[in-house]
Amino acid sequence: MASAKDSVGIDVAKTLGLGRRRAFFARLFKFLFWCLLLAALGGAGYFWLNRDTTVSVTYETKTVEKGDLVVTVSATGTLEPIKTVEVGIEVSGTVKTVEADYNDRVEVGQVLAQIDTSKLEAQSLQSEAALESARAKLLQAQATVKEAELQMARLEDIKKLSDGKMPSTYEYDAQKAALARARADEAGAKAAVSQAQATVDANRTDLAKAVVHSPVDGMVLNRSVEPGQTVAAQFQSPVLFTLAEDLTQMELQADVDEADVGKVKEGQDATFTVDAYPNRVFPAKIIQVRFGSETVGGVVTYKTILSVDNSELHLRPGMTATAQIVVDKRQNALLVPNVALRFSPPAEEKKDSSDGGMLLSRIMPRPPRSRSTIPRVHSNGNGNEQEVWILKNGTMSAIAITKGLSDGKMTEVIAGDIEAGMELITDMAMAR
Repeated sequence: MASAKDSVGIDVAKTLGLGRRRAFFARLFKFLFWCLLLAALGGAGYFWLNRDTTVSVTYETKTVEKGDLVVTVSATGTLEPIKTVEVGIEVSGTVKTVEADYNDRVEVGQVLAQIDTSKLEAQSLQSEAALESARAKLLQAQATVKEAELQMARLEDIKKLSDGKMPSTYEYDAQKAALARARADEAGAKAAVSQAQATVDANRTDLAKAVVHSPVDGMVLNRSVEPGQTVAAQFQSPVLFTLAEDLTQMELQADVDEADVGKVKEGQDATFTVDAYPNRVFPAKIIQVRFGSETVGGVVTYKTILSVDNSELHLRPGMTATAQIVVDKRQNALLVPNVALRFSPPAEEKKDSSDGGMLLSRIMPRPPRSRSTIPRVHSNGNGNEQEVWILKNGTMSAIAITKGLSDGKMTEVIAGDIEAGMELITDMAMAR
């Protein structure tokens, strides 16, 4: 009976369409739920995209100044004495004594070192003995000449008294030849005496050169000899001492880069520093700019000589110096900082007219927006024309200027509507 009733109810529900209505309402409920969810998300996105944002801009500025501008060229070099003398020796031997040391002040003629002269003295005595022997032979030759002349004179007298009959022609010619030989021997003896005298003079000179004297007044910079050391001067004179004639006047040999050498001229003033005195600046003056170039590591430089006063003897040869050569300067000039010349305002986006557009237009990508820049002052094409920026009533405004000299930090203003004390924009930052 129960199963018959259930089957009857199912048939009645199918007849009335109750199952289809329930499925329809379930789908309708799900559709409305997703619509409300999407509407809520869209509203939240629209609110986020259209939220009110405030942009704050901060500016950094520098002041226009009036002052002196000095343009310099930097160069490095070494300090050297104006005149350096290398003292050597022309004779070989063993060093007996050394009379001068480093930093000693010496005078002209002062003994610096001595060579052991035992061998030289022996050679000198030997040459003097040879000279005496040569002189004795000369006397002998002169006596032979005198004897031959007397014999020749006797034959002449006999010939005259005998009216040419005596002596015989052979005897007369033989005596004449003997006289000629005697005179030749005399000439040879005289030459031997001269040669022996030259040897004596050479040995005496070597003996004198065994003592090394200072050729100038100055200071000993270097000493390369010690007592007991053997020096050999066969091929070239060994250098024993290096003397600086006057260290109160020195020169700075600076290397100027090829890009700057056109600005450097004789007579320009300069200053330099050395590592030994980092807090002191020494004056100098250019006395020569050499035309010959030097290339080291692919860098071309030109040797420039600067005169240096070293009356206090603080500076020493070989010190490395960094020089600043004054190539131009301006007094009481209007100066702007270079950082202000490098400033350029960023480009500004145009606002989109469709601010109230639909959400989809905000989400979907779009082509790049066109940019418009802040109005600028037009340049006349001169390379020295430049723009600087100031704040005028809270808005950036450009001012055209004409640049002059620059030292790398400040630049001279030749023309332009600016004055000392004005604040120039050097940087800006934006924050929301």
